[in-house]
This record gives sequence, C-alpha cells and structure tokens, in this order.
Amino acid sequence: MKKLFETVAKNVKDGHALVLVNVIASSGSTPRGAGATMLVFEDGHSEGTIGGGAVEYEAQKQAAGLFKEKNSKLLSYTLKPNDVADLGMICGGSVTVYYQYIDPEDQKTVDLFLYIAESFGREQSAWLLRRIQNGVLTGMGVYDDNGLHFLEDAPIEQIKPILQSGSEMLPGDPAYYIEPLTRAGRVYIFGGGHVAQELVPVISHIGFTTVVFEDREAFADKKLFKGAAGVVLGRFDQIADYITIRPEDYVIIMTRGHQADFEVLRQTLRTQATYIGCIGSRKKVEAVKKRLIEDGISLADCNRMRSPIGLEIKAETPAEIAVSIAAELILHRAEIA
Repeated sequence: MKKLFETVAKNVKDGHALVLVNVIASSGSTPRGAGATMLVFEDGHSEGTIGGGAVEYEAQKQAAGLFKEKNSKLLSYTLKPNDVADLGMICGGSVTVYYQYIDPEDQKTVDLFLYIAESFGREQSAWLLRRIQNGVLTGMGVYDDNGLHFLEDAPIEQIKPILQSGSEMLPGDPAYYIEPLTRAGRVYIFGGGHVAQELVPVISHIGFTTVVFEDREAFADKKLFKGAAGVVLGRFDQIADYITIRPEDYVIIMTRGHQADFEVLRQTLRTQATYIGCIGSRKKVEAVKKRLIEDGISLADCNRMRSPIGLEIKAETPAEIAVSIAAELILHRAEIA
C-alpha cells in the first residue's frame, strides 16, 4: 500500500494521469476482498492487484477507456463458478469495483495524494475516505490523529465507530467508503541475529514499522535490516533509557541468550504493548515464566507472552521462522482491527 500511494503521488506530481482501481465491496468467494487495489498507467501497465487473471484484464480495459473519458465509474461483477459469460474466474460471489481517474491538473487531488504518501512516515493511524454519489466519486479525504483533511463535510461521528473494521462502506446518500492507510505502532525486535535479519524485510513489506534493538555494535547495523525504520544500540537491561513502548507497539524478543531474553521480558511485560512474543521452546517458556513470577510479574502478565513465537508451520530455517512470525503478526493485527 505504501509503495502504491507513493507511486501515485510521484506520478501526479510529475503530471501523469492514472486510474486507481479499488475493490470496495465483495461477497461470497471472490479473488480479493474489499480494499484490494491496483494502479493502472496510461501506457497500459499496472501495479498492485485486485485478483489477477480475467478480472484484472477487464479492469485494464475499463481503465484504458477512462483515460480517454477523463472520468470515474463504479461497476459490479458477478463471479459464478464455470460461467463462461462472466469474468472467467473459478470463484463464486460478487464484487464491486471503483475506477478512479486521477487528474494531475487538479491541484487538490495532487495535494491529497502527496498528503497520503507522507502519512506513511507519520507513525499514526490514517484512513482514506471516499464520498460516492450515484456511482460517482464526489469527494476524497484523509482522517488521522490530526482530524479530517480534504473532505470537510464528511459525517465523521458516524464514520469513527467503523474505523477499526478494515475496509468498510458506510451506506447512505451519499455513501462513504473507508479504507485504512496506516496503523500506529512499531515492531521492536530485540536481537539482530539471523532470524531478525530475515524477519525485518518481510514484515516491513507488509506494512509494519520495524526497529531493531541490539547490544552488539556489529549487529546494530542498519545495512543488515532491509526496510527497518531504525536500529538502536543499547543495553537489554535498560531499554527504557533508549525507547518508550506504547500500547500500540509490538515486541519480538530473539536475543542471543536466555538472560537477555529474560531482561527484556521483565521490562516489556510491565508495558501495555499489544503483542509480546519470545522465540524459544516450550521448556524454556516455563522456566522463564517461573523466573518472571519470582521477579514480581503476575501470572496474567506472564500469559501475555507468546512463545514459542509464530504460527505452527514446522518452520526450521531462519527464513521459514520469519514467515511464521510474520503470519502471526498479520493475524494479530487483523484481530485487533
């Protein structure tokens, strides 16, 4: 999502028209759900996906026409199994797709997409709002921690209750389509070894802001962690001297030794971090819990710790373990949305 909107901002700033294709509603079995996004360029190539295959081919054909018409449209498709008259998909269900023509000569639109691109660096939650009347986009804005931007008349008090629901349509006349852009919160990874080096690029690519904390100078090197927002060189027994862990933050512990893991757990379990995971065996978990309780951590707080970390996929290599951890983070993010 970040890369896609940065591409939009760069192109409209440079004077290039684009068509943004967005799934705004789906039901039944469809290739992608609400929020799936694809960007189509005037030369016909595209970035992102709304499902692949015939549905994207149809989207590209529709987009080509919009470059000539210079307008937007809302279309619905029924995807019936083995129905050769539909889009050729094997999935059943229906999908509503919004095709938005982005005019680089509209300065308000340019400013909006520049603001969206900058939102990914603000470390706060932000949502994209589209106002749709009779199948036509009549307004677009962003809601974030600083309020509503570019769409002053949106019924924000009605919109706020559904902001945590993922991509959602608020029905009415007009209707409002709400799509999450960014989520507040950092993933703090304690330990910069092989698993961390595999994990950082994976979770950075799926929208997590990552910071690695290490006590060894050789491993506190940002070059080792593609996509990391930062690397901190500090002491594991004094992490509050270097960072502040907030309720929206994630903690992943994979230091080089049991004592350092314990020191980090002893401090982070006293925070309200939304997720705390520690790499290791079940035997290690029980031993660490016993020490934590002796140190004054309640059993309830100890039970907040996820360990062994990651979804069970029989992962063995650092890369496989990274995938299993990333999957667990995706699941947790979806569950708290």
